[in-house]
This record gives sequence, structure tokens and C-alpha cells, in this order.
Amino acid sequence: MSTIITLVCVAIVGLACAYFRARLWQWTLATIVTILIVGLGLRAPTPMWVLLGIFVVLIALPLNLTPLRRALFAAPLLKLFKRVLPKISETEQIALDAGTVGFEGDLFSGKPDWSKLLSEPKPRLSAEEQAFLDGPCEELCRMVDDWHITHEIADLPPEIWDYVKRKGFFAMIIPKRYGGLEFSATAHSAVLQKLSTISATLSSLVAVPNSLGPAELLLHYGSEEQKNHYLPRLADGREVPCFALTGPYAGSDATSIPDYGIVCKQTVDGKETLGIRLTFDKRYITLAPVATLVGLAFRMYDPEHLLGDKEDIGITLALIPRGTKGLEIGRRHLPLNIPFQNGPLRGKDVFVPIDTLIGGPHMAGQGWRMLVECLSVGRGISLPSNATGFVRLAVAATGAYARIRKQFGLSVARFEGVEEALARIGGHAYAVAALSRATAAAVDRGEKPAVATAIAKCHATDLGRMVVQDAMDVHGGKGIQLGPSNYLGRMWQGAPIPITVEGANIMTRSLMIFGQGAIRCHPWILKEMQAVRESDRARALRDFDAALFGHIGFGFSNAARAFVLGITYAKFGKAPGDAYTRRYYRKLNRYSACLALLSDTAMGVLGGKLKFKEKISARLGDVLSYLYICSAMLKRYEDEGRPEVERPMLAWAFHDSMWRIQMALDGVIRNFPVRPVAWLVHTLVFPFGRREVPPSDRLGRRVAALITAPNAARDALVRGMYLTPNANNPVGRMHALLPDVVAAEPVERKFLKAVKAGGIHAHDYFEQLVEAQQQGAISETERAMLERLRRATAEFINVDDFDPAELRAAVVHGGTGTQRSLHIA
Repeated sequence: MSTIITLVCVAIVGLACAYFRARLWQWTLATIVTILIVGLGLRAPTPMWVLLGIFVVLIALPLNLTPLRRALFAAPLLKLFKRVLPKISETEQIALDAGTVGFEGDLFSGKPDWSKLLSEPKPRLSAEEQAFLDGPCEELCRMVDDWHITHEIADLPPEIWDYVKRKGFFAMIIPKRYGGLEFSATAHSAVLQKLSTISATLSSLVAVPNSLGPAELLLHYGSEEQKNHYLPRLADGREVPCFALTGPYAGSDATSIPDYGIVCKQTVDGKETLGIRLTFDKRYITLAPVATLVGLAFRMYDPEHLLGDKEDIGITLALIPRGTKGLEIGRRHLPLNIPFQNGPLRGKDVFVPIDTLIGGPHMAGQGWRMLVECLSVGRGISLPSNATGFVRLAVAATGAYARIRKQFGLSVARFEGVEEALARIGGHAYAVAALSRATAAAVDRGEKPAVATAIAKCHATDLGRMVVQDAMDVHGGKGIQLGPSNYLGRMWQGAPIPITVEGANIMTRSLMIFGQGAIRCHPWILKEMQAVRESDRARALRDFDAALFGHIGFGFSNAARAFVLGITYAKFGKAPGDAYTRRYYRKLNRYSACLALLSDTAMGVLGGKLKFKEKISARLGDVLSYLYICSAMLKRYEDEGRPEVERPMLAWAFHDSMWRIQMALDGVIRNFPVRPVAWLVHTLVFPFGRREVPPSDRLGRRVAALITAPNAARDALVRGMYLTPNANNPVGRMHALLPDVVAAEPVERKFLKAVKAGGIHAHDYFEQLVEAQQQGAISETERAMLERLRRATAEFINVDDFDPAELRAAVVHGGTGTQRSLHIA
């Protein structure tokens, strides 16, 4: 019996050491002391002391004496790892090496250091950046007629093109010394958010030159000569850039591009010139039809060894002027009736000088690394910012419309079915806004967060699509009738576009988030891999020993933390925050440990096969993503001074994320191919089963109430939008009218009560108001209020209609035959 009691005590002490991540020698010492104290206290028989001797000789000494540990354990395992570790291709290695790891690494650790996150400064705009938003950006929004852009001319009008170039909208990332604006990522994001609330076409065209493209590539890799020539021209709009990567046979798999360039010599203007003969076929290239400078990705070959011994040089990037002979450019695609300039590029045997390579000849073959490093930043700003803009618009428009629109004598916002959709709009918008803000702030801190930007791109656009769908459902017929007064239809049509571009969300979720995160964010795996590849045997053994046993301790710790936090429902433990949010941090601590445990389990048991278990990888990626989103929301809550009015939205979004995390973890465990391992992990992760639930109806009602009435929480969600109640901005006018709509509701109830009483016989609404006043049901002032409100809200209830001739596509007759134009006659 004493032996059993001692073993139980040792297990408890071991669990505590693992939970608090004690060092190996501390764990060993605690175990020996426990055995001695319990054994002496119970007057243990001889077998107990034999057990102590076995522990010391067979476990404690070999593990704590470094030379012995390396000889007995690390050296054989190093040889095994060298044989079984899946080979990483050059392109995979470049992707893994690209970028930096921020707080997402802490979320992968099983024990996040919240002080690191909360000590980061609050993102702020400079006075110059705020002035740009309030001045040129506001003026640009005022100039937009989105119906004219999307339906009549399928392009920005000339005056907007000129204004965008003149005011530097294409030059937000270009330094001032080259004539650019040199804005922070936070300002860049704010500009895109504001533009996207008035025109998805405009925001898309402004986003691209400030994302992955010639300017970004030149800044990082261009020669001084290239920078001095091109960057000032890009900054003032003399050059319009595009970047051509995707083709018919290489989309997400960019490393397989069939476009090629052959190094050769050719006589140009009477001189023999070293250059490249290019053959390429690209599509989906934004700004291509109007571009004057084309960035091109291709695979470069040197069969005559004019540059060196290597024949297959690899993916390479070049800058090609529009006027280059043989370049076919100008035709357009039409992306879901969001007519931003987008089209194909083609060329066969197009000769360009060798100095067109970005960075010069010495950068030949470095294209994949250049793309991966730049894409990780641009992807995290442009698409999440545009998504944030249109979810903010959905909050402003749908919240106001649901309060204005009446059915059965009530605002449709009062119906529980509509309330459910409004809650999702408010909760998801809160999450997306925080996610976009956190990612931009990380870039401003100098990070190149490859994993975090993949999370932001994937989930901001995916949640954005859900928000737009709910907004359309609430608007009903108003949302589906296109016309100048429809502010949602084009957003609904265009919602799949950001989900598809710059790495389709299916691929990003299934392959990139966890695929990169598991190695980049894990504190030990990358170190183990580097040790295995180390050529110096002594250094390899030393580094591998440290990484391997650090990893083993990490695994035991996360198993202990997941189990302890699971059986206590994460009710205890040190956590930051106030009395309201402390429980949220504890929950994140629990699921961080669960993620780390399941990740190690999947990688350890499945090994290289995990690469092909995309559904498991996707679910683990979801856990990491929602941990990151929740940390972004809590950071925003702290930065804003813990506003009590925003708590319902924070709570709704947080509980929704916890529900999604739980179901993702459960999906991994239920579908894990090695069932005994799955049963064990289930016990550690869900000791009492799944206890997370989706946000309650009561909480959803509070969120819906917040976004359908004027208050500080609604103001915070729509902050930064274009809400000036101008003639071109129905959402701005509706938003401005909302306080009057809410103020008139008590008067409306009195009026409807009088109508239902049967004393009012008129059928026309305005005549009914006159009768109600005559009968004393409402006052003259109240009648005037309802009359004014009825006329003011009519434009938001009504929809557009057209003469049939206006809807016929114009037919253009030309020398190449009859074609239909992109605009409406």
C-alpha cells in the first residue's frame, strides 16, 4: 500500500513540475525528495527503497548527466531522425525561412506570455496620416459613383484615375525620398478600409500597387539604379504597375510556372546585347490592362552558360515596360461585376536586356524567395483591410436598415430571426476589425509575420463573406435589386474575390497556416531539423540533444497543462485582464496547451504523412487562427481602455471562437487514424467532454441592440468609414438618420395604437397622421416628425427600376467582328 501511495505522490509532483515547466534537474530532485519523505513517513519496506535506487540509476543519472544522456539517447535518435525525417524541398525551405514569428509563436507554446502582447503600443496614426484620411481620402470617396463605375463604364472615370495618381494613393509604401507617402501599415490599412466602404473596385485598384508588386520588390531587392529610376515614376503615377505570377497551369502552385526565359544574346540597335528571350502566358493580373510597367515571374534557363555553370537557374523576376516588342497586353477579365482592371498578359520570344531583372543578374534564380518574403506582408494588409471595410459597412447599413424597415408594425430588428443575423454581423465584424488591426500593428513593429498574415487573409475574408451574406438576408429584396441606390449588391457579388486571390483560402487553411505554423512557431521542431542537417557531428549532437529533450519536456508540460486546465475548466491560474476578461485569458491558456499537445501528437505519430492529412492540418490551423483572433480582440479591448459598452460584442465573438476551437480539436481527435492515441489525447483534452457552447440568444440580442442604435460600441465598429451623408453615399445618409428613427419610435407606437383602435378611417399614411393629430393621439410636432421621417426613409426602402433598353449590352462593331462591351448602353 505504501508503494502505491508513494507512486501517486510522485505522479502528482511530476504533474505539478510538468505544469509549471520545471527544469529536468528540478523535476528529478522533486521526485527523489518526494520518495524519501513519503517513504520515511510511511516507514516504507525494502521494495520502496529498491524503487528509489532504480529511479536514480536508470532514469535520474542517465538523463541529468549530459555526456551520458547524449551517448545513450541523443546519438542513436539523431541517426534515426536523419533517416526518417522527410526531405524538405528547396521551395519549402524558402517558405519556412521567410518572415518572422510574432505572438502566434506564444500561442503555439502552450503557455502564452500575455505581458509580451499587452505591452505592445497601441496602433496610432500620425498627424500626417490622419490628415490624409480626412482630406484626400475623404475627397476621393466623395468623387465616387459606384453605379457609374460598375455598370456604365466598367472602370474608374478619368478624373478619379488622375486624382489617385496625383495624390499618391499608389505610393503609400514608397519612401518619401522617392516621392512616396511612406505610410505605416496601420495607415495603409485605414485608407483601404475607408475606400472599400464606397467602392470595392477603387479599393482593389489602390491595394495592388501597395501590396505585392514592382514597388515592394524594388524596395527590397532592386538595384540603386532601378530604385532611382522607377520609384519616383511609380510614386507620381507616371508608371502604373502590375505583377504577373498566375497562369493557366500554375495558380497556387506558383513554383510550377511553365513560363520561361532563355538567356541569350541578340543584336539590339546594332549592338550585341545579353538578355533573356521570354515566353509566358499569364492571367488574372490586376492592373494589367492599363499597366505601363509589368513585373514578371518566370523560370530562367541558361543553356549556353552565358551567366555561369548552372543551366536551370530557377524562378526569376523582371520588370518589362509596356512598349516592349511582343508583349500582348490590354484585354480584360470581368471579376464578378467588380470591374477593377484585371486581365491576361502573353508573350512569345519577347527579348529583354539582362538588366531588366529585379536587382540585376546576381538576383537571377532568387524569385521564389523574393515573392514569399514580400507576399507575407502585403497579403496581411490589402485583403484583410478591404474585408474589414465592407464588414464595417455591413454593420452601419444593416443595423440602420433593420431599425428603419418595418413589418407587422415593428422594426425588423425586433424579430428574433433577424436578431440572430444581426448578432453574427456585429460579432464577426468585431473579430475581423481586431484581426486586421493586430496584423497591421505587427508589420509596423518590423515583423514579417508569414503565419499571422495567412491567418488574417484567410479568416478576415471568410468571415467577411459570412457577414455580407447575413446583411443580404436582412435586406431581402432591397439587397438583390441592383441600381444606384443598392449599396450591398456589388459587395455580395465580389465577396468570393478576396477569398480566391493571393493564395486561395482552401489552400491557405489546409496547407499554409498549420503547415508553416507547426515548424515556424514551434519552439523546438525547427531547431531539431537544423541540428539534423548540421554537418559538424559534435555540434549536431549538442544541438540535437538540447532540442530533443527540450521538446520532450515541452510535450509532457502541454499534456499536463491541457489535463489540469481541462479538469478545472480553466477557472484558476495566473492571468492578466480585468475581472471580466481574466476568464478569457485562462481559456486561451487551456486551448494553447491543447493545440501544442495535439500538434506534437500528430507530427510524432503521423510523421511525414501529416503533410497529406490536409483535413487534420486545416483543423489544427483553425485552432491556431482562432487563438490569434481572440488574442487580437483582447488586445484591442485593452488598448481602448476596457470599454464596458463593447463587452457584449467581445463576449459574442470570443464564445463563437471558443466553440469553433473546440469543434476543430474534436474533429482532429475523432478523425485521427491511430485510435488508441486518439482515445488517450481525448482524455487529456476533453476530460469531462465538450463543454463550450455557441453564443447564447440573450448575448446575441444584446449585440443586435448595439448595432441597431446610436451608441459608443456601434461608433467604434464603424469608425474610419466613409459616412459623410453626401448624395453619393446612401449608407452615410441612413447612418445620419438613425438617431431620428430611434427617437420617433415611441411616437410611432402611439400612432399605430390609434390606428388599431379603429378611429382613423383614411388609407393614405399622411392623411392618417392628420386624423391622428385631430383626435389628439399625437401632437402637431409629432405629426411633423413622422411625416419628415417617412419621406426621409423612403429612399432606403425603395429600389431602382429601368427601361428595358437601359439593360441591353451595347454591341460594338469592329474590324475583328462583333463584340459585346463591358458597359450598359
